[in-house]
Amino acid sequence: MSFIYRGFKFEVQKRLSMTYDQGKEMAGHQQLAADTGIKVFIADPQSPWQRGRNENTNGLARQYLPKGSDLSVFSQAELDAIAWKLNTRPRKSLGFKCPVELFMPDAFDFKLHHAALFALGA
Repeated sequence: MSFIYRGFKFEVQKRLSMTYDQGKEMAGHQQLAADTGIKVFIADPQSPWQRGRNENTNGLARQYLPKGSDLSVFSQAELDAIAWKLNTRPRKSLGFKCPVELFMPDAFDFKLHHAALFALGA
């Protein structure tokens, strides 16, 4: 159950609902809802449009990790670097803000990050 609670450092108003697919990892969804007050929705089978942002994020992740990639060949540092790149990438669906900028504003200085990117020529 630790997977379920790992992401709940976010402010309450930023985590009003969650939508999951039909995977067994959500067997405890009722307890999650009771413990956090979050509305949990389970998407219908074969209905990726019900989890649009998730599907978009999966597509972005495929730029680094092609479908079917064996994640065991990557170090934790490499996976963390990929996660950082994804979480510091502005998204149209977030008003061109980065996920980390919205969900962890005290831990991320976007202006500093942005300046560093331009300094590196990225």
